[in-house]
Amino acid sequence: MKTLRFMLCVVLLSISTMALAQSDAQKSFDKLKTLAGSWEGAMDGKALQVSLRVTSKGNALMHEMTVAGIPDDPITMFNLDGARLLMTHYCDAGNQPRFVGTISPDGKTITFDFIGATNLLSSQMGHMQHVVFTLIDADHHTEKWEFAMADGKPMGGLLDLRRTK
Repeated sequence: MKTLRFMLCVVLLSISTMALAQSDAQKSFDKLKTLAGSWEGAMDGKALQVSLRVTSKGNALMHEMTVAGIPDDPITMFNLDGARLLMTHYCDAGNQPRFVGTISPDGKTITFDFIGATNLLSSQMGHMQHVVFTLIDADHHTEKWEFAMADGKPMGGLLDLRRTK
């Protein structure tokens, strides 16, 4: 009987420990949510603004980018899907690539790898294929966006962003 009680305690302790352990996806999502606010930087010599907003009672993060002199306004949404951090980019190329995110061991870099897209075949421009967020400190982060042109050639850029509020 003592052995049974001991085993029951061990099992209950193990289950409670697993329940309290946070998945890497949840850690990544929580890190990204700390970026909520307004950011500014430059891309190809043009001023750009990035706004990140936690929405849907904390279940989604919306990223919106505007670049001076460019009429588009791409939106990117982040959310959890079980044990995965997903990102969907609503691109001005007319497609919606989806990504799965992984966090680096030091917790400072979140890498998003392409897993599929909607409307990809109708787009003649290409699609976003890889994105990396690097959190430098509370008021500074970078975003590296990599785009695959329709001919397969890569392009993209590094956004060096500073918090404005």
